[in-house]
Amino acid sequence: MSGGLGDSQLWVNLNWTEFGAARKVYERGVANTRLYGKLPEFDICERSLRVMRIGIVGFDTSHVVQFTMRLNHIDIEEEQWVDGAQIVAGFPGTSQITDDDTLAQYTQTLAGYGVEVVSAPEELIGKVDAVMVEFQSGAVHLEYARPFIEAGLPVFVDKPFTCSVAEARQLADLAEANDVPLFSSSSLRYALEIQQLQAEKEQTGRVIGAMAYSPASLHPENPGLFHYGIHAVETLYALMGPGCLEVGCVYEDDGEVVVGRWKDGRLGSVRGTRAGVHAYGFTVWCEKEVRAHSINASYIYRELLKKVVGMFESGIAPLDIAETIEIVAFIEAAAKSAQNSGQVTPLFD
Repeated sequence: MSGGLGDSQLWVNLNWTEFGAARKVYERGVANTRLYGKLPEFDICERSLRVMRIGIVGFDTSHVVQFTMRLNHIDIEEEQWVDGAQIVAGFPGTSQITDDDTLAQYTQTLAGYGVEVVSAPEELIGKVDAVMVEFQSGAVHLEYARPFIEAGLPVFVDKPFTCSVAEARQLADLAEANDVPLFSSSSLRYALEIQQLQAEKEQTGRVIGAMAYSPASLHPENPGLFHYGIHAVETLYALMGPGCLEVGCVYEDDGEVVVGRWKDGRLGSVRGTRAGVHAYGFTVWCEKEVRAHSINASYIYRELLKKVVGMFESGIAPLDIAETIEIVAFIEAAAKSAQNSGQVTPLFD
């Protein structure tokens, strides 16, 4: 395959080694395939090499650009690539969080990457095999995920899943009723530092307590920790697992601390920061060791996308949706506690 792909006989004479190389070329992105799409031999090769087609709903977050770069293997180093799926189409929508100029910039970038921009979300049905709902506002996620779940498409919902337990349950029930895999997570859950800790469980012993921290900027569309502090909450749950019964929150303008009591007596806490230097990290108390880690965010999108593509391919969500609902309840209860001067508040009535 030393020559260009303009020779139509090339595809006919591929051996298996060359076929593998051709797959790499194909997976580099829609822009590459357009160069060869009129070749009948390439059409055959394209069908053989076809990867899962993903549609994006909501362009008002930088995630849509970062995810497309990694999935479509474009404008990013190879160590960040995620195989098995490509973003092929999307609906930009409007935003109550991101300004119009930024939204237009994200839309232009994705169009430049070869992503088809549609004028209504329902236009994606029939064009894609799976959907990622990316609007920053958790308040619209149920509305925008519904038609795709009802169409039988697997759906990833970016954080926050929803901004209320009631809507979280509705979304989970809808997926169950339609037998559709549904997944939501902050990318911090799959940070390499957390994965390493989980892999060394025999060395550290059981987690008996943890403290996680992240920035926690506020926005009325995503009240309390839903907007950004959810990164710390997701980190805490990745360390502790589900089972929190109640929380108490001490709130100030510059930050807040939430302490949760788990049903087995363990304590876990979240610190959300709104002043000074911001960072992501955790301290975890285990039976045999205490570890403190700052989190390197360089690979969190790649690691999350591996889980997303894995679900799209297998039909099995990597995280029990009940844990995601509990995370929503944790944040909702923390807000109620803050409003009541730190009063301990149950997650579920």
